[in-house]
Amino acid sequence: MLNKTRWVEIMKAAGLTDENMKNWHQQFEIMEPEAHQAFLESLNIDAEEIKTIRHWAKA
Repeated sequence: MLNKTRWVEIMKAAGLTDENMKNWHQQFEIMEPEAHQAFLESLNIDAEEIKTIRHWAKA
């Protein structure tokens, strides 16, 4: 099962910086907000952190 920690490791191994990952979340939120929510939930991120991620991704 993939979790947040492992997902971040994969993204970093692929060469993404923290700024790249932030942009990735922003684009995901803009283009597919419901899928972004479902994806975050699939990583077993708690509801409060999901709310925080989606909030700054909209900014």
